[in-house]
Amino acid sequence: MRDGGGTVVLVAHGSRDVRFADTARRVRDAVAVAMPGVRVEVSFLDLNAPLVGDVLADVSGDVTVVPLLFGDGYHSKVDLPATINAVRRRHPRLRAVQTPVIGSRSPVPALCDRLREAGLQQGAGVLLYAVGSSDAGSDDSIRARGVELSSALQMPVQTVFATRLGSDGRPVADAVHALRAAGATSIAASPLFLSAGLLTERVERWLDVYAPGSVVAGPLGAHPAIVDAAAALHRAAFAAV
Repeated sequence: MRDGGGTVVLVAHGSRDVRFADTARRVRDAVAVAMPGVRVEVSFLDLNAPLVGDVLADVSGDVTVVPLLFGDGYHSKVDLPATINAVRRRHPRLRAVQTPVIGSRSPVPALCDRLREAGLQQGAGVLLYAVGSSDAGSDDSIRARGVELSSALQMPVQTVFATRLGSDGRPVADAVHALRAAGATSIAASPLFLSAGLLTERVERWLDVYAPGSVVAGPLGAHPAIVDAAAALHRAAFAAV
């Protein structure tokens, strides 16, 4: 493949929260602006339409499939490859290459910008939260982003997973306690999520209990760092084939 052209299929997880699909479409639009001459489609693994299998069945030629996921777990390693392979069997002329997840490119600049936009103050401690995974390596990569965020901000950061909060939100309470023990005079929340939704709200409800009045940053959405990551992943895959 030459650099430029082709089709990009962005793949988001999907959510029952209507904000999620709207955000994914805004990311699609921003990626399309960043890559004129490239066809850019958005698709979902579940819960929203169009599903990724349906979109892939409707495109042809050279296609890069870019997972809009921050962790590299079951969905990127098993679920999505199986879907791509199933479509290939039905449409052998499809030439689809799956790229690494968008989280393989650092989201920390976007996280920093969203925190500053929300009013991050000196002396704060940051609660970073993301989707948890059954894949230990995926969770470790998220924790590594927390370390990177702490270095970039020169502030303590604790990481929690929105899918593993328990019935009493104890992971949030423990993280807030650790941040205060590290000297934080206030708490700022940093969602490593594409969009606001049910999972972000789950964390933020417990934050209201254990650290009321915390600054809450917005999700990453169509931040330029996310758009640039999607474009770079496409170009790298497109040029390599």
